[in-house]
Amino acid sequence: MAGRGAGRSVATWVLASALSLVGATGCGVQELSAEEQELYIQEQAIREDNGLSLNGLSLNGLSLNGLSLNGLSLNGLSTTAFANWFNGNPAGHDQLMRYMVRCAVPAGQTRSFVSQPSGTLYTWQGGLGLAPSWANGAPATVAEQQVISACLAAHANNYGLHVPISVLGRDANGANIPYSADEMVTFSRKESCFFGNVFTNEGLFAGNDRNALNAEESTSRPCGLRGYGELTNEECTQLKRIGQCEQHCSLDANGAYYTQCTVNGVQYKPITTRMRSQDIHRCGDGVCQQGESCGWGTTADSCRSDCGSCSR
Repeated sequence: MAGRGAGRSVATWVLASALSLVGATGCGVQELSAEEQELYIQEQAIREDNGLSLNGLSLNGLSLNGLSLNGLSLNGLSTTAFANWFNGNPAGHDQLMRYMVRCAVPAGQTRSFVSQPSGTLYTWQGGLGLAPSWANGAPATVAEQQVISACLAAHANNYGLHVPISVLGRDANGANIPYSADEMVTFSRKESCFFGNVFTNEGLFAGNDRNALNAEESTSRPCGLRGYGELTNEECTQLKRIGQCEQHCSLDANGAYYTQCTVNGVQYKPITTRMRSQDIHRCGDGVCQQGESCGWGTTADSCRSDCGSCSR
Protein backbone atom coordinates (compact mmCIF):
# COMPACT_ATOMS: atom_id res chain seq x y z
CA MET A 1 0.00 0.00 0.00
CA ALA A 2 2.47 2.58 -1.18
CA GLY A 3 1.66 6.08 -0.04
CA ARG A 4 -1.29 5.00 2.08
CA GLY A 5 -1.57 5.08 5.85
CA ALA A 6 -2.73 1.99 7.70
CA GLY A 7 -5.34 1.93 10.42
CA ARG A 8 -6.94 5.31 9.78
CA SER A 9 -10.64 4.96 9.02
CA VAL A 10 -12.76 7.02 6.68
CA ALA A 11 -15.00 7.67 9.66
CA THR A 12 -12.31 9.88 11.20
CA TRP A 13 -12.44 12.23 8.27
CA VAL A 14 -16.18 11.91 7.68
CA LEU A 15 -16.84 12.93 11.29
CA ALA A 16 -14.40 15.84 11.09
CA SER A 17 -15.98 17.06 7.86
CA ALA A 18 -19.46 16.76 9.28
CA LEU A 19 -18.49 18.65 12.43
CA SER A 20 -17.04 21.46 10.34
CA LEU A 21 -20.29 21.68 8.43
CA VAL A 22 -22.26 22.44 11.58
CA GLY A 23 -19.57 24.66 13.07
CA ALA A 24 -18.94 22.33 15.98
CA THR A 25 -15.62 22.11 17.81
CA GLY A 26 -15.06 19.20 20.18
CA CYS A 27 -18.69 18.18 19.91
CA GLY A 28 -19.98 14.61 19.78
CA VAL A 29 -21.78 12.79 17.01
CA GLN A 30 -25.08 13.78 18.59
CA GLU A 31 -24.45 17.33 17.28
CA LEU A 32 -24.72 16.12 13.67
CA SER A 33 -27.81 16.14 11.51
CA ALA A 34 -29.52 12.85 10.74
CA GLU A 35 -27.95 12.75 7.29
CA GLU A 36 -24.45 13.42 8.65
CA GLN A 37 -24.88 10.75 11.32
CA GLU A 38 -25.96 8.28 8.63
CA LEU A 39 -22.80 8.99 6.64
CA TYR A 40 -20.66 8.58 9.75
CA ILE A 41 -22.26 5.29 10.72
CA GLN A 42 -22.09 3.88 7.19
CA GLU A 43 -18.43 4.70 6.70
CA GLN A 44 -17.03 4.03 10.18
CA ALA A 45 -16.14 0.39 9.45
CA ILE A 46 -14.53 1.09 6.05
CA ARG A 47 -10.78 1.63 5.89
CA GLU A 48 -9.54 4.69 4.00
CA ASP A 49 -6.90 2.54 2.33
CA ASN A 50 -9.77 1.25 0.19
CA GLY A 51 -9.82 4.64 -1.50
CA LEU A 52 -13.19 5.84 -0.19
CA SER A 53 -13.77 9.54 0.17
CA LEU A 54 -16.35 12.30 0.22
CA ASN A 55 -16.48 14.97 -2.44
CA GLY A 56 -17.56 18.53 -1.77
CA LEU A 57 -14.89 20.78 -3.29
CA SER A 58 -16.49 23.80 -4.92
CA LEU A 59 -14.61 25.00 -7.99
CA ASN A 60 -16.75 28.14 -8.21
CA GLY A 61 -14.45 31.15 -8.20
CA LEU A 62 -11.37 29.11 -7.31
CA SER A 63 -8.18 29.05 -9.32
CA LEU A 64 -4.68 27.65 -8.98
CA ASN A 65 -3.37 30.36 -11.29
CA GLY A 66 -0.55 32.17 -9.56
CA LEU A 67 0.41 29.15 -7.45
CA SER A 68 3.69 27.68 -8.66
CA LEU A 69 3.41 23.99 -7.86
CA ASN A 70 7.05 23.23 -8.59
CA GLY A 71 8.11 25.96 -6.18
CA LEU A 72 5.84 24.71 -3.44
CA SER A 73 7.10 22.20 -0.91
CA LEU A 74 4.35 20.40 0.96
CA ASN A 75 6.84 19.97 3.78
CA GLY A 76 7.08 23.71 4.37
CA LEU A 77 4.20 25.95 3.37
CA SER A 78 5.95 29.16 4.28
CA THR A 79 7.09 30.72 1.01
CA THR A 80 6.10 34.26 0.12
CA ALA A 81 4.55 33.03 -3.13
CA PHE A 82 2.30 30.55 -1.31
CA ALA A 83 1.35 33.12 1.34
CA ASN A 84 0.41 35.69 -1.31
CA TRP A 85 -1.68 33.13 -3.17
CA PHE A 86 -3.40 31.75 -0.07
CA ASN A 87 -4.15 35.17 1.47
CA GLY A 88 -5.79 36.28 -1.76
CA ASN A 89 -8.79 34.08 -0.89
CA PRO A 90 -8.29 32.42 2.52
CA ALA A 91 -11.70 30.73 2.76
CA GLY A 92 -11.64 29.32 -0.75
CA HIS A 93 -7.98 28.33 -0.70
CA ASP A 94 -8.37 26.70 2.72
CA GLN A 95 -10.97 24.40 1.15
CA LEU A 96 -8.78 23.81 -1.90
CA MET A 97 -5.73 22.95 0.22
CA ARG A 98 -7.84 20.59 2.32
CA TYR A 99 -8.53 18.51 -0.78
CA MET A 100 -5.08 18.97 -2.29
CA VAL A 101 -3.34 17.68 0.83
CA ARG A 102 -5.91 14.89 1.15
CA CYS A 103 -5.08 13.81 -2.41
CA ALA A 104 -1.29 14.24 -2.25
CA VAL A 105 -0.23 13.32 1.29
CA PRO A 106 -0.53 9.90 2.98
CA ALA A 107 -3.09 9.31 5.72
CA GLY A 108 -1.81 10.01 9.22
CA GLN A 109 0.19 13.07 8.14
CA THR A 110 -0.81 16.73 8.23
CA ARG A 111 0.38 19.95 6.60
CA SER A 112 0.00 23.35 8.29
CA PHE A 113 0.26 27.03 7.42
CA VAL A 114 0.13 30.15 9.60
CA SER A 115 -1.47 33.08 7.82
CA GLN A 116 -0.05 36.49 8.64
CA PRO A 117 -0.73 39.03 10.00
CA SER A 118 -3.79 37.34 11.55
CA GLY A 119 -1.77 34.43 12.95
CA THR A 120 -4.51 31.97 11.91
CA LEU A 121 -3.28 28.37 11.87
CA TYR A 122 -4.60 26.12 9.09
CA THR A 123 -4.01 22.36 9.32
CA TRP A 124 -4.90 19.90 6.55
CA GLN A 125 -5.09 16.11 6.83
CA GLY A 126 -3.42 13.70 4.41
CA GLY A 127 -5.37 10.84 2.90
CA LEU A 128 -4.73 9.18 -0.46
CA GLY A 129 -0.97 9.77 -0.77
CA LEU A 130 -0.99 10.11 -4.56
CA ALA A 131 2.08 12.36 -4.83
CA PRO A 132 4.82 10.70 -2.73
CA SER A 133 7.76 12.81 -3.93
CA TRP A 134 5.97 16.12 -3.64
CA ALA A 135 4.62 15.15 -0.21
CA ASN A 136 8.21 14.49 0.91
CA GLY A 137 9.44 17.92 -0.16
CA ALA A 138 10.66 17.34 -3.73
CA PRO A 139 9.42 19.45 -6.67
CA ALA A 140 6.21 18.05 -8.13
CA THR A 141 6.68 15.92 -11.23
CA VAL A 142 4.38 16.17 -14.25
CA ALA A 143 2.83 12.85 -13.19
CA GLU A 144 2.11 14.31 -9.74
CA GLN A 145 0.61 17.45 -11.24
CA GLN A 146 -1.68 15.28 -13.35
CA VAL A 147 -2.80 12.87 -10.65
CA ILE A 148 -3.48 15.67 -8.16
CA SER A 149 -5.44 17.57 -10.81
CA ALA A 150 -7.46 14.42 -11.52
CA CYS A 151 -8.07 13.87 -7.81
CA LEU A 152 -9.24 17.46 -7.31
CA ALA A 153 -11.59 17.13 -10.28
CA ALA A 154 -12.98 13.87 -8.89
CA HIS A 155 -13.80 15.61 -5.59
CA ALA A 156 -15.37 18.66 -7.20
CA ASN A 157 -18.97 19.39 -6.32
CA ASN A 158 -20.16 22.90 -7.07
CA TYR A 159 -23.31 22.21 -5.08
CA GLY A 160 -21.02 21.92 -2.03
CA LEU A 161 -22.58 18.55 -1.18
CA HIS A 162 -20.74 15.64 0.44
CA VAL A 163 -21.45 12.47 -1.54
CA PRO A 164 -19.52 9.23 -0.82
CA ILE A 165 -17.44 8.01 -3.77
CA SER A 166 -14.92 5.27 -4.46
CA VAL A 167 -11.62 6.63 -5.80
CA LEU A 168 -9.71 4.24 -8.09
CA GLY A 169 -6.51 4.50 -10.07
CA ARG A 170 -2.76 4.74 -9.53
CA ASP A 171 -0.55 7.20 -7.73
CA ALA A 172 2.11 9.24 -9.52
CA ASN A 173 4.61 6.38 -9.19
CA GLY A 174 2.25 3.81 -10.66
CA ALA A 175 1.19 2.11 -7.40
CA ASN A 176 -2.45 1.03 -7.31
CA ILE A 177 -4.93 2.70 -4.97
CA PRO A 178 -6.05 -0.40 -3.01
CA TYR A 179 -9.68 -1.44 -3.19
CA SER A 180 -11.72 -4.35 -1.86
CA ALA A 181 -14.45 -6.57 -3.27
CA ASP A 182 -16.85 -5.10 -0.71
CA GLU A 183 -16.06 -1.61 -1.93
CA MET A 184 -16.87 -2.57 -5.53
CA VAL A 185 -20.19 -4.06 -4.41
CA THR A 186 -21.14 -1.10 -2.21
CA PHE A 187 -20.13 1.41 -4.88
CA SER A 188 -21.76 -0.57 -7.65
CA ARG A 189 -22.38 2.22 -10.16
CA LYS A 190 -19.49 3.20 -12.40
CA GLU A 191 -19.32 6.97 -12.65
CA SER A 192 -16.56 8.91 -14.39
CA CYS A 193 -12.95 9.33 -15.38
CA PHE A 194 -11.24 12.59 -14.45
CA PHE A 195 -7.92 13.91 -15.74
CA GLY A 196 -6.02 17.01 -16.86
CA ASN A 197 -3.44 19.40 -15.46
CA VAL A 198 -4.85 22.46 -13.77
CA PHE A 199 -1.40 23.69 -12.71
CA THR A 200 -0.29 24.23 -16.30
CA ASN A 201 -3.66 25.58 -17.48
CA GLU A 202 -4.19 22.54 -19.71
CA GLY A 203 -7.65 22.20 -18.18
CA LEU A 204 -9.68 19.45 -16.55
CA PHE A 205 -11.66 16.76 -18.35
CA ALA A 206 -14.38 14.30 -17.37
CA GLY A 207 -16.14 11.45 -19.14
CA ASN A 208 -18.78 8.82 -18.46
CA ASP A 209 -17.55 5.37 -17.46
CA ARG A 210 -19.30 2.68 -19.50
CA ASN A 211 -22.79 2.93 -18.00
CA ALA A 212 -24.12 6.40 -18.69
CA LEU A 213 -27.18 7.40 -16.73
CA ASN A 214 -30.59 6.52 -18.04
CA ALA A 215 -32.64 9.50 -19.15
CA GLU A 216 -34.61 9.56 -15.89
CA GLU A 217 -31.49 9.38 -13.68
CA SER A 218 -29.26 12.11 -12.26
CA THR A 219 -26.85 12.70 -9.39
CA SER A 220 -25.80 15.42 -6.96
CA ARG A 221 -22.33 15.43 -8.55
CA PRO A 222 -22.53 18.00 -11.36
CA CYS A 223 -18.90 17.38 -12.42
CA GLY A 224 -19.31 13.59 -12.61
CA LEU A 225 -21.72 11.27 -14.39
CA ARG A 226 -23.96 13.03 -16.85
CA GLY A 227 -26.24 11.17 -19.25
CA TYR A 228 -25.16 10.63 -22.82
CA GLY A 229 -23.09 12.77 -25.14
CA GLU A 230 -20.41 15.36 -24.57
CA LEU A 231 -22.42 18.29 -23.20
CA THR A 232 -20.67 20.10 -20.38
CA ASN A 233 -22.85 20.48 -17.30
CA GLU A 234 -23.70 24.14 -16.87
CA GLU A 235 -23.27 23.61 -13.12
CA CYS A 236 -19.64 22.57 -13.65
CA THR A 237 -18.17 24.44 -16.58
CA GLN A 238 -14.63 24.14 -15.16
CA LEU A 239 -14.54 20.55 -16.49
CA LYS A 240 -14.85 19.81 -20.20
CA ARG A 241 -16.88 16.73 -21.07
CA ILE A 242 -15.26 14.21 -23.42
CA GLY A 243 -18.18 11.80 -23.85
CA GLN A 244 -17.37 8.17 -22.98
CA CYS A 245 -14.12 7.44 -21.12
CA GLU A 246 -13.27 4.41 -23.27
CA GLN A 247 -13.03 6.67 -26.32
CA HIS A 248 -9.97 8.38 -24.81
CA CYS A 249 -8.70 6.10 -22.02
CA SER A 250 -7.16 2.66 -21.45
CA LEU A 251 -8.44 0.23 -18.80
CA ASP A 252 -6.30 -1.72 -16.38
CA ALA A 253 -6.08 -5.49 -16.84
CA ASN A 254 -8.95 -6.11 -14.39
CA GLY A 255 -11.22 -3.51 -15.96
CA ALA A 256 -11.63 -1.68 -12.64
CA TYR A 257 -10.21 1.72 -13.58
CA TYR A 258 -8.48 3.69 -16.32
CA THR A 259 -4.69 3.87 -16.37
CA GLN A 260 -4.18 6.64 -18.93
CA CYS A 261 -6.26 9.07 -20.97
CA THR A 262 -5.28 11.11 -24.01
CA VAL A 263 -6.78 14.39 -25.19
CA ASN A 264 -5.29 16.93 -27.61
CA GLY A 265 -2.28 14.68 -28.05
CA VAL A 266 -1.38 14.80 -24.33
CA GLN A 267 -1.40 11.64 -22.18
CA TYR A 268 -2.70 12.02 -18.63
CA LYS A 269 -2.89 9.95 -15.44
CA PRO A 270 -6.61 9.73 -14.55
CA ILE A 271 -8.73 8.99 -11.50
CA THR A 272 -11.79 6.75 -11.89
CA THR A 273 -14.80 7.03 -9.57
CA ARG A 274 -17.75 4.88 -8.57
CA MET A 275 -20.98 5.71 -6.72
CA ARG A 276 -23.53 3.97 -4.55
CA SER A 277 -26.88 3.07 -6.14
CA GLN A 278 -28.75 5.00 -3.44
CA ASP A 279 -27.00 8.21 -4.53
CA ILE A 280 -28.50 7.99 -8.04
CA HIS A 281 -31.67 10.10 -8.26
CA ARG A 282 -34.63 9.04 -10.38
CA CYS A 283 -37.38 11.14 -11.86
CA GLY A 284 -40.60 9.81 -10.39
CA ASP A 285 -39.44 9.23 -6.83
CA GLY A 286 -41.43 12.25 -5.65
CA VAL A 287 -38.47 14.37 -4.57
CA CYS A 288 -36.96 17.23 -6.60
CA GLN A 289 -33.22 16.73 -6.08
CA GLN A 290 -30.04 18.39 -7.24
CA GLY A 291 -29.52 17.33 -10.84
CA GLU A 292 -33.24 17.34 -11.65
CA SER A 293 -35.20 20.15 -13.30
CA CYS A 294 -38.82 21.14 -13.66
CA GLY A 295 -40.63 20.52 -16.93
CA TRP A 296 -43.38 18.51 -18.56
CA GLY A 297 -41.61 15.18 -19.09
CA THR A 298 -40.30 12.18 -17.22
CA THR A 299 -36.55 12.73 -17.71
CA ALA A 300 -34.16 14.17 -15.16
CA ASP A 301 -33.90 17.49 -17.03
CA SER A 302 -37.69 17.74 -17.38
CA CYS A 303 -39.28 15.99 -14.41
CA ARG A 304 -42.78 17.22 -13.79
CA SER A 305 -43.66 14.58 -11.15
CA ASP A 306 -40.77 15.62 -8.89
CA CYS A 307 -40.08 19.28 -9.70
CA GLY A 308 -43.30 20.64 -11.20
CA SER A 309 -43.99 22.13 -14.60
CA CYS A 310 -41.85 25.28 -14.33
CA SER A 311 -45.00 27.42 -14.33
CA ARG A 312 -44.64 30.72 -12.51
